[in-house]
Amino acid sequence: MLESGAAHAWPTTSVSYQAKFKIPCAVLGIRVTADQLSGIEFLPLNAGTLAPSNALAREVCSQIAAYVCDPDFRFDVPVLLSGTVHQMQVWQALRDIPRGEARTYGALAQQLGSSPRAIGRACGDNPIPLIIPCHRVVAKNGPGGFMHHASGAPLAIKGWLLRHEGWRR
Repeated sequence: MLESGAAHAWPTTSVSYQAKFKIPCAVLGIRVTADQLSGIEFLPLNAGTLAPSNALAREVCSQIAAYVCDPDFRFDVPVLLSGTVHQMQVWQALRDIPRGEARTYGALAQQLGSSPRAIGRACGDNPIPLIIPCHRVVAKNGPGGFMHHASGAPLAIKGWLLRHEGWRR
């Protein structure tokens, strides 16, 4: 079981979710527009759940449940992404990393003509983790960070996701 970690590891603003769905490593706060997934946030395991408020939120929860049962499941919900040109390039590169594999921040930076730190920032700014698998980017000597954190519950979540997908260092 994961502990909640430092209070600053979790969203602190009052966010409106259209669903809160529990998976083994966290509760996922899910935000959707009328027709697109706009955000997924990792919340503490002790966060309450919330039944989906509309059809798209139900579909997102259904697809997440399918992923939890089968890490090879491919998400196909429509997504709303907004970011810089660099972020969009990084997020597309993340989608190209196969399940069970990982790339280092440095390798991804070299591939995209960027820097490892900029890759890490873009990963941390990813609005829809799981769908865009930022957990598949690791440091050359360890797991690296997750959710703009280098320790605590966010790293435990990243570890669970990597193990779930069969990643072996």
